[in-house]
Amino acid sequence: MRRLPRKDAVIIGLGWTGAIMGHELCQAGLEVVALERGPWRDTASDFNIGTAPDELRYGIRGELFLNNSQDSVTARNKTDQVALPIRKWGSFLPGNGVGGSGVHWNGHTWRFLPSDFNILSHYRERYGEGIFPENHTIQDWGITYDELEPYYDKFEYLAGISGQAGNINGEIQPGGNPFEGRRQRGYPTPPLKGQHAQDLFSKAATELGFKPFPMPSANISQAYTNPLGVTLAPCTYCGFCERFGCANYSKASPQTTVLPVLMRHPGFEARTQCEVVRVLKSADGKTATGVVYIDAQGQEWEQPADLVIMAAYQLWNVRLMLYSGIGKPYDPSTGEGVVGRNYAYQANSSVNGFFDNTHAFNHWAGAGSLGITADEYNGDNFDHSGLNFVGGANINCTSFHARPISARPIPPGTPRWGSAWKKATREAYNTFANVGSQGSVMSFRDNYLDLDPTYKDRLGRPLLRMTFDFKPNEERMSAYVTEKMVPIMRAMGAKQVVANPKKGPWNVVPYQTTHNTGGAVMGDNPRTSAVNKYLQVWDMPNVFVLGASAFPQNAGYNPTGTVGALTYHAADAIVSQYLKNPGQSLVQA
Repeated sequence: MRRLPRKDAVIIGLGWTGAIMGHELCQAGLEVVALERGPWRDTASDFNIGTAPDELRYGIRGELFLNNSQDSVTARNKTDQVALPIRKWGSFLPGNGVGGSGVHWNGHTWRFLPSDFNILSHYRERYGEGIFPENHTIQDWGITYDELEPYYDKFEYLAGISGQAGNINGEIQPGGNPFEGRRQRGYPTPPLKGQHAQDLFSKAATELGFKPFPMPSANISQAYTNPLGVTLAPCTYCGFCERFGCANYSKASPQTTVLPVLMRHPGFEARTQCEVVRVLKSADGKTATGVVYIDAQGQEWEQPADLVIMAAYQLWNVRLMLYSGIGKPYDPSTGEGVVGRNYAYQANSSVNGFFDNTHAFNHWAGAGSLGITADEYNGDNFDHSGLNFVGGANINCTSFHARPISARPIPPGTPRWGSAWKKATREAYNTFANVGSQGSVMSFRDNYLDLDPTYKDRLGRPLLRMTFDFKPNEERMSAYVTEKMVPIMRAMGAKQVVANPKKGPWNVVPYQTTHNTGGAVMGDNPRTSAVNKYLQVWDMPNVFVLGASAFPQNAGYNPTGTVGALTYHAADAIVSQYLKNPGQSLVQA
């Protein structure tokens, strides 16, 4: 193993969190190196307009996703089952390469509700201890919405998010989300233009007493130059967002917001196709001294650093902590330990509507986060008394694509092949609409991550093992919210309505969402959290773990906005506090 010159900071992963943190640390004068195990990805060369909208290449064959021969996870629903490796990504799609999952995301950019951050104390105070499901490990985040609000704002203005504010400094704004937390100003760009489906949804939802509003979108509605001086172009509604890089510089990603500036900084270096295999520790085990990584030629290198920033995808952050011996591994039999604890996911559902041929929805002219949302049944925006579940879901109507291979909506009872299938496909393709929900998932004692005892990767390291299933709490929540969605679809004019609430068991095969959370959760108690409110490891203060691995449970929103805000919050703490007193914990246990 060859030893390289020391850096002030080494960042593991160069997606949203790594790029933001790299920029903030370089601006503070630090020498920073980022190690990315995937390839370099650039908008002009990798996502040019001639090759980007290739559904077979990107949407079906998944060129932007991590190759399962390089790494995977094993999965099971219960602790008494044997976990097996995921040979082909299905339920979720981890990104690979510079930009990470920020390249292929749809662009939904939410702020979590204020009550999401103190969910345990909030529900306990309002409903009593009996509201909580059996064997839950729900906990407060150790940070409040108000503390995080300035950093939500900073991320939204970096990304140029398009939307309509609902609460500016406590004053409810017409046309926005009346349930959102207080924000200091409106979105940097106006909402995207809606389609026919959104018009029908808005009218129907309003008539039923909802207050619909435009979905906040990282698909930019107009040309925008962010505070770093990087310009994004207006969305062209091509429908190639999810699973694709944006050829038009219209979708906020690290490539279109941060990297053009960061890569020019003299204090920054990025090394691609370099996989970090473990974090090195001092003799007493209390300090990280750097990392070991393998380059594309298989050569092993030691990169010493004063600060180690874990900025990989949620799953790989947790695995690296477990393999490196950082933090106490979680044991579901005793409930002790913190690394791997509180793994959660998302409980999505849908109501499909099939209309007559007087409607033409033209979903192909869509965008990843082109939609209208209603938040009446999200979080604790509604009375949970007697409902026997915790959590909720947003309700939305989107037009994000009608790509020819995967967009094949057909009514129930249609044959799977032949002339009848062709006829139904032809008739439903442009007369189909969907009302969906993005549902929360609470944390439970037996939903967790650990190292698999049997299966290893190509380097001989144990794979990460995922033990997860949807619990009755999530099934009841999804059934309740989905039932509220059916009247909206009927009021939109659908001639046939098909409801699909979330039901267990969780299955690794069909795609559901790439919103994996938890495993290195934040909190105010080192007995129940791996990192403090600044994402600093409790017992190894020069290690910070970024991303959705910090979520103690998942809310009824997409995670990226909160991931970005938490990253800016952590970066501010490192620059303004930690660097003045290196090696010290920013929060006293």
